[in-house]
Amino acid sequence: MTKEIKVALLMAASLFMEIMDGTIVTTALPSMAKYFKTGSATAALLVSIYLITVAIFIPLSGWLANRFGKKRIWLVAVALFTVSSLGSALAPSFGVLLTMRVLQGMSGAMMTPTARLIVLEKAPASRLLQLTSYLVWPALLAPAIAPVIGGLIVTWWNWRWIFLINLPIGIVIILIGIFLVENDGTDKASQSFDLLGFFEIAGASGLILAGAELATHGQREWLWAGLCIILGGVLVAVAYRHLRTVAAPLFAVTALKIESFRIAQSGGGVLWLSVGAMPYLMTVYLQTIFQWSPVKAGGYVIFIFLGNIGIKPFTTAIITKLRYRGALLLAFLLVLGSSVSFAMVHQTTWPIMIMVLAFISGVGRSLALTAYNGLNFVDVPLNERNSANTLTAVIMTLAQGLGVSLITVIVALLTRVVTVATAYECGFIFLGLLMLYPIVELKYVSRNIGEASI
Repeated sequence: MTKEIKVALLMAASLFMEIMDGTIVTTALPSMAKYFKTGSATAALLVSIYLITVAIFIPLSGWLANRFGKKRIWLVAVALFTVSSLGSALAPSFGVLLTMRVLQGMSGAMMTPTARLIVLEKAPASRLLQLTSYLVWPALLAPAIAPVIGGLIVTWWNWRWIFLINLPIGIVIILIGIFLVENDGTDKASQSFDLLGFFEIAGASGLILAGAELATHGQREWLWAGLCIILGGVLVAVAYRHLRTVAAPLFAVTALKIESFRIAQSGGGVLWLSVGAMPYLMTVYLQTIFQWSPVKAGGYVIFIFLGNIGIKPFTTAIITKLRYRGALLLAFLLVLGSSVSFAMVHQTTWPIMIMVLAFISGVGRSLALTAYNGLNFVDVPLNERNSANTLTAVIMTLAQGLGVSLITVIVALLTRVVTVATAYECGFIFLGLLMLYPIVELKYVSRNIGEASI
């Protein structure tokens, strides 16, 4: 195993810890609400405030990595995440716990993009596909197994262990990182900070995710949710114009002119919507309609993860054989077919069929995300990868955050005209039909796209 791969695996471990923490808390919310004697809506702030804080501070990560060095920022972020996890576990009041979640979000916003940058910033195009394959698995694994692990912890221990499990992981990551990751230089030219650009992007990200979160609280909040999302969209347009025209932007958006990078953001963003929503929808469907326990439902959702991992040793070979266009088309058809098939699953369906469909869904997502990650930086010049990485992190965070909210609103709207069971079935069909956009997009991309990495 080369040092590059060891570093990639270490960075993947830190990404896993961050993504896992963003989703596992959901299963413990009822226990926390009971412990702190607060309502379920108030307890849900522990999830939304974390995601919104991550979205707000991610645009800052690229500048900090340039100014103070990638290794230093990454180590500080992992340390702060570990300490704030301990603070969350020991929190004596809900206010303290909420503050610790804000600190976790800030550290996660610095940790995730910087970890990717450490692995990919200087990697040659021919190594990108191999190295990015190690960075994909945390995003696929964490949301799939979080309901199972969270359910077991809440059932057999208490909610504080949701945060305490981060301590040994964080400490080991820091100790290995100090010796394994090479020191890097700092860019003194990056001292000037684009404050206006930061506020525009942070405001846009925060408003969009806040609106998405409000939308999940019921029809009474939809007006405010819509206003937040519209205002956030306006700020996105303003921020984009600012980043294109200002002399020293927070990060450059010139990489969007490159075809491979652009489709990795557009088609990849749509895919992230589905990736974020599918495990959630399947878990809620099995619990609500089938009346299964959280642990039993999570046991079936974990087959998405098994599909993710099962195909992983073969993704590079498939992409090499079919090229990016062929591999992506195959992946989208698998996601589309499995999602639509879930709409036909009922309580009389053989359990093995649910497992197979979840497995196929995981295979499709894993293949597509590996391909998109391989395309992401393949044609981006080395001096533009920091900015491209920051932009990717912003888009990925927004897409993941919007996924659950979007499918929640879709199901809620459908329940007004059809039964609850039918609404969930239509939700699966909707997630499948989302794949039509990247399928159509593939028709217009170059046939040899991404060849430099194969």
